[in-house]
Amino acid sequence: MDLPPRARSSPVCLERPSRAHTRAFLAAVAASRELHRPWVAPPADRASFERYLARVASGELVGYLVVERASGALVGGANASGIVRGAFHSAYLGYQAFAPMAGRGLMRAGLALVLDDLFGVHALHRVEANVQPGNERSRRLALALGFRLEGYSPRYLKIRGRWRDHERYALLAEEWRSGARRSRAADQRRSSR
Repeated sequence: MDLPPRARSSPVCLERPSRAHTRAFLAAVAASRELHRPWVAPPADRASFERYLARVASGELVGYLVVERASGALVGGANASGIVRGAFHSAYLGYQAFAPMAGRGLMRAGLALVLDDLFGVHALHRVEANVQPGNERSRRLALALGFRLEGYSPRYLKIRGRWRDHERYALLAEEWRSGARRSRAADQRRSSR
């Protein structure tokens, strides 16, 4: 099978989470505790990783691991959950980078591949990313990928035992394909100067 151009030139590739990833995934999560706190709580032990794999296998969510091609190191992970078909064709995108790979642009490259997959293979029309206020890295990543801020939801998700406020960002398939994401990200960078 021929890979799309972005996948061929990307410094990262995507892998489906599997038991073969258990040790590397758990080590990456342990090394990333400070980076993730208080924003995300990925599976941190063998039992929770097994539950996560069961959710992926059941089709409850689509899981991705972002892997650096040159080293084979885990860059981060992403999940599409709450997938709705019918007239909606939508999903929620969650993601986290792993230390020490964060801040090198690799997660952005990986999420571009994830979005290609969600809008292409999975034929979604809308992807929503919910970001906690104050999570500046995640907010910048969503904007760089072309997501637009749609609203604010108080006490939206329970993370690490607390209900947390979130900003709702969304991206449509036609926006992704048209390249509107590039101009929106450039506009955002200019306005934040």
